[in-house]
Amino acid sequence: MRYNLPDIRNHPNRLAGFYRQFDVENRLLFTGHSHQAWPDVAYEGVKKSWEDASLYADEKWEKALEKAAMVRQGFANLLDDEQGYIALGSNTHELVVRFLWSLDLKKRPKIITTSGEFHSIRRQVARLSEEGIEVVRADSYPVEDVAEKIIAQIDSRTAAVLVSSVFFETGLINPGIRAIASACADSGVELLVDAYHSLNVAPFSVKELGLQRAFVTGGGYKYCQLGEGNCFLRFPAAYQGRPLITGWFSEFSLLSQKENGRVQYGEKDGLFAGSTYDPVSHYRAAEVFRFFEEQELHPAFLREISQHQTALMVSNFLDLDLPPQIIKLDPAIKNTQRAGFVALNTKMARQINEQLMAHGVLTDFRGQSLRFGPAPYHSDKQVTEAIQILGQVIRKELL
Repeated sequence: MRYNLPDIRNHPNRLAGFYRQFDVENRLLFTGHSHQAWPDVAYEGVKKSWEDASLYADEKWEKALEKAAMVRQGFANLLDDEQGYIALGSNTHELVVRFLWSLDLKKRPKIITTSGEFHSIRRQVARLSEEGIEVVRADSYPVEDVAEKIIAQIDSRTAAVLVSSVFFETGLINPGIRAIASACADSGVELLVDAYHSLNVAPFSVKELGLQRAFVTGGGYKYCQLGEGNCFLRFPAAYQGRPLITGWFSEFSLLSQKENGRVQYGEKDGLFAGSTYDPVSHYRAAEVFRFFEEQELHPAFLREISQHQTALMVSNFLDLDLPPQIIKLDPAIKNTQRAGFVALNTKMARQINEQLMAHGVLTDFRGQSLRFGPAPYHSDKQVTEAIQILGQVIRKELL
């Protein structure tokens, strides 16, 4: 291993030197669960995309598709998946739409989800309910009960279950994914797992979770440091459907063939393919995936870093001894239940977030959850400083 935990804990963090353009050593960027800094090599990818475009003009797509293949392989590695295929998209919303329009909602007009899904699922499923599709939402808290609640709702009318591996508001790991996958497989129900808040920060394995027959979506904007435009839909190799909404890239390998009057689909990764996109994102992502491999920043070590940082954050917060009627942690949550961030409960989340920003600490909030997301390039000093500033803000501005 190239690094160990002391390398990360010290200030400056040994990784910080690879992120000079984001100046992570001198900034308190704690929205790592939403937008981590990009390593400097990402810029090399951007420049390479320009060079290829200017040199090859319209023939650049051969080069671009090579980068896309590298991105698919990068995601497959993070998913610990050798059997499925991967379609790429600019965001998870468009990929979730492709999935939803692959379902036979006439025969099975019921979808099961939870109250804790990100907007890419929440909004689209809510709109389907307005059109008469039955939507059942299991409560996402406590997380120990999610699987039981979902499984209890599965019946012969159920087309699909859509559920997160980590819930985006609380940052808590869903421990019931394997049980849900098994129940869906037994009932012939499609399963879509939103793994965005798992990849590169919390344990996730298609093999270990029994997700070989499932769909998985996620992307690189958060913990993978790939930036925008890098999302994926993993689907099972045995899937035989004809999704209603896909792009003409699905016909790429078939354009020279004679049409038979029926819409044609590509094979393997091409089944759920999209259409023309900005390839800069894939050039950038390919460089970042290569960087993580070269620096041996593998998921197990990244999990070790994250668990140390979130535990340190919790310890520092508890030492502040702030009034629980203002801001608090759920004492029942163990750190091993957390993925990549710490959620503090406060009715003043918006105000505190704004005050922290004014003091140079970037966080974010969702409803009554104030979210602190550390990243691998943070030192212990930076984690401690951010929480100390939180205490100062609350005592000076809000008490």
